[in-house]
Amino acid sequence: MNRIQWEGTTVLVTGASSGLGAEFARQIAKKGARVVLVARREENLKELAATLGEAGAIVMTADLRQPQEAGRIVSQLEAQGIVIDHLINNAGSGHASPFVKENPETLLNMVRLNCAALLELTSRLLPPMVKRGSGGVLQVASLVAMNPCPYQSTYAATKAFVLSLTEGLSVELRGSGVRMSALCPGHVRTGFQVAAGFSTDDLSVPGELSAEKTVTIALWGYEKGKTVIVPGFMNRLAAFFGSLLPRSVVARTSATMVKKLGRF
Repeated sequence: MNRIQWEGTTVLVTGASSGLGAEFARQIAKKGARVVLVARREENLKELAATLGEAGAIVMTADLRQPQEAGRIVSQLEAQGIVIDHLINNAGSGHASPFVKENPETLLNMVRLNCAALLELTSRLLPPMVKRGSGGVLQVASLVAMNPCPYQSTYAATKAFVLSLTEGLSVELRGSGVRMSALCPGHVRTGFQVAAGFSTDDLSVPGELSAEKTVTIALWGYEKGKTVIVPGFMNRLAAFFGSLLPRSVVARTSATMVKKLGRF
């Protein structure tokens, strides 16, 4: 697969107001690409956009949990004549709790954001890339996509959807000139943990990487055309041994860790 020429391209990043999304925007802008920043928090997006240099950034606020929002974003881009060369589906939410104690609407919003919005953006923006014979999609999944994860059962299931979708599309796209990659990070200390109900400030989590390091590895793997990108030696080791052990054993081990991190 040809090397990516980022300069002069336009990259859409969802969940760009903080964490991995903001770091993706910063690193891609440094490579010379124009970035379309999509998230709910307009003030955060504008502050980030002001730091992204000469290539510039476009701010588009959207709550991708809402069914019409992904389509609205694409329609707005088309109306402005903005062509998306690369899509980074980073927006996502999670929650750590026993399933029976979860609010059903919280779970449904998680599925809408992690799966439905990602699927719609991919299905709308991928065909023009294939027609041009260039570009690609980088989906942010998770290490928990590879095995069941009690007390994060719905979150892990949504990320398994993302990983499976990516692996299938990667085969479909062979020879098209279009990339399709899934990033499966382990623990990255961002605002995600607080929102998900974790308390990790005083815990050392095996395989933890910074957002900067995670995104650097993600973009390196994407540029190389890798389908599945697991950043960090400890995380790759966990993924390897997780594939060898019975899924019931992995699930019980995951349950112990999540309960410790979630303080319940």
